[in-house]
Amino acid sequence: QLQASGGGSVQPGGSLRLSCAASGRTLSSYAMGWLRQAPGKEREFVAALTLSGGSTYYTASVKGRFAISRDNALNTVYLQMNSLKPEDTAVYYCAASKNKYDSATYYRHADYDYWGQGTLVTVSS
Repeated sequence: QLQASGGGSVQPGGSLRLSCAASGRTLSSYAMGWLRQAPGKEREFVAALTLSGGSTYYTASVKGRFAISRDNALNTVYLQMNSLKPEDTAVYYCAASKNKYDSATYYRHADYDYWGQGTLVTVSS
Protein backbone atom coordinates (compact mmCIF):
# COMPACT_ATOMS: atom_id res chain seq x y z
CA GLN A 1 0.00 0.00 0.00
CA LEU A 2 1.17 3.48 -0.87
CA GLN A 3 -0.10 6.40 1.17
CA ALA A 4 0.22 9.92 -0.20
CA SER A 5 -0.10 12.87 2.15
CA GLY A 6 0.83 16.52 2.48
CA GLY A 7 -1.71 18.09 0.18
CA GLY A 8 -3.67 21.15 1.11
CA SER A 9 -4.58 24.66 0.10
CA VAL A 10 -1.87 27.19 -0.63
CA GLN A 11 -1.64 30.60 -2.26
CA PRO A 12 0.15 31.07 -5.57
CA GLY A 13 3.89 31.21 -5.01
CA GLY A 14 3.67 29.00 -1.96
CA SER A 15 5.21 25.62 -1.27
CA LEU A 16 4.09 22.17 -0.23
CA ARG A 17 5.88 18.90 0.31
CA LEU A 18 4.03 15.74 -0.55
CA SER A 19 5.03 12.46 1.03
CA CYS A 20 4.46 8.91 -0.13
CA ALA A 21 4.90 6.24 2.50
CA ALA A 22 4.58 2.52 2.02
CA SER A 23 3.47 -0.36 4.13
CA GLY A 24 4.41 -3.83 3.07
CA ARG A 25 6.73 -2.57 0.35
CA THR A 26 10.25 -1.27 0.33
CA LEU A 27 10.19 1.80 -1.89
CA SER A 28 13.93 1.63 -2.51
CA SER A 29 13.15 -1.45 -4.62
CA TYR A 30 11.12 0.59 -7.10
CA ALA A 31 11.35 3.52 -9.39
CA MET A 32 8.90 6.09 -8.09
CA GLY A 33 6.71 8.64 -9.73
CA TRP A 34 4.20 11.34 -9.03
CA LEU A 35 1.30 11.92 -11.37
CA ARG A 36 -1.60 14.33 -11.03
CA GLN A 37 -5.13 14.70 -12.23
CA ALA A 38 -6.83 18.06 -12.44
CA PRO A 39 -10.63 18.34 -12.50
CA GLY A 40 -11.95 17.35 -15.89
CA LYS A 41 -8.54 16.37 -17.21
CA GLU A 42 -6.64 13.17 -17.73
CA ARG A 43 -3.99 12.01 -15.29
CA GLU A 44 -0.60 13.41 -16.26
CA PHE A 45 2.98 12.72 -15.39
CA VAL A 46 4.72 15.08 -12.98
CA ALA A 47 8.00 13.59 -11.82
CA ALA A 48 9.90 10.32 -11.57
CA LEU A 49 12.95 9.00 -9.76
CA THR A 50 14.63 5.93 -11.16
CA LEU A 51 15.43 2.82 -9.13
CA SER A 52 19.12 3.65 -9.15
CA GLY A 53 18.41 7.19 -8.02
CA GLY A 54 20.65 8.32 -10.81
CA SER A 55 18.00 10.01 -12.89
CA THR A 56 15.02 12.22 -12.29
CA TYR A 57 12.44 13.26 -14.83
CA TYR A 58 9.98 16.12 -14.75
CA THR A 59 7.25 17.36 -16.97
CA ALA A 60 8.22 20.66 -18.53
CA SER A 61 5.72 22.73 -16.60
CA VAL A 62 7.24 21.85 -13.21
CA LYS A 63 10.95 21.81 -14.04
CA GLY A 64 12.88 24.06 -11.71
CA ARG A 65 9.96 24.25 -9.27
CA PHE A 66 9.37 20.65 -8.16
CA ALA A 67 11.85 18.09 -6.86
CA ILE A 68 11.36 14.38 -6.27
CA SER A 69 13.48 12.58 -3.71
CA ARG A 70 13.44 9.55 -1.48
CA ASP A 71 14.52 8.71 2.04
CA ASN A 72 15.20 5.00 2.15
CA ALA A 73 15.56 4.94 5.92
CA LEU A 74 12.01 6.27 6.25
CA ASN A 75 10.73 4.29 3.27
CA THR A 76 9.26 7.52 1.94
CA VAL A 77 9.30 9.41 -1.33
CA TYR A 78 8.78 13.16 -1.45
CA LEU A 79 7.67 15.76 -3.94
CA GLN A 80 8.82 19.22 -2.95
CA MET A 81 6.68 21.77 -4.76
CA ASN A 82 7.77 25.41 -4.82
CA SER A 83 6.45 28.47 -6.60
CA LEU A 84 3.07 26.83 -6.92
CA LYS A 85 0.67 28.06 -9.57
CA PRO A 86 -3.10 27.73 -9.87
CA GLU A 87 -2.57 25.31 -12.75
CA ASP A 88 -0.83 22.94 -10.32
CA THR A 89 -4.18 22.33 -8.65
CA ALA A 90 -4.89 18.61 -8.87
CA VAL A 91 -5.05 15.35 -7.00
CA TYR A 92 -1.49 14.06 -6.78
CA TYR A 93 -0.80 10.35 -6.86
CA CYS A 94 2.38 8.55 -5.98
CA ALA A 95 3.15 5.36 -7.84
CA ALA A 96 5.78 2.64 -7.85
CA SER A 97 7.28 1.11 -10.96
CA LYS A 98 9.11 -2.18 -11.37
CA ASN A 99 11.19 -0.66 -14.17
CA LYS A 100 14.86 -1.16 -13.35
CA TYR A 101 16.50 1.01 -15.95
CA ASP A 102 17.09 4.74 -16.02
CA SER A 103 16.27 4.69 -19.72
CA ALA A 104 12.82 3.19 -19.22
CA THR A 105 9.72 5.29 -19.68
CA TYR A 106 8.05 6.78 -16.63
CA TYR A 107 5.54 9.21 -18.01
CA ARG A 108 2.68 6.81 -18.74
CA HIS A 109 0.07 5.48 -16.37
CA ALA A 110 0.97 2.00 -17.62
CA ASP A 111 4.59 2.40 -16.50
CA TYR A 112 3.51 2.04 -12.87
CA ASP A 113 2.52 -1.06 -11.00
CA TYR A 114 1.29 0.23 -7.66
CA TRP A 115 -0.63 3.37 -6.78
CA GLY A 116 -1.46 5.43 -3.73
CA GLN A 117 -4.86 6.96 -3.11
CA GLY A 118 -4.02 10.58 -3.98
CA THR A 119 -3.77 13.82 -2.08
CA LEU A 120 -5.45 17.06 -3.15
CA VAL A 121 -3.42 20.19 -3.81
CA THR A 122 -5.31 23.43 -4.30
CA VAL A 123 -3.49 26.57 -5.35
CA SER A 124 -5.68 29.62 -5.14
CA SER A 125 -5.65 33.16 -3.90
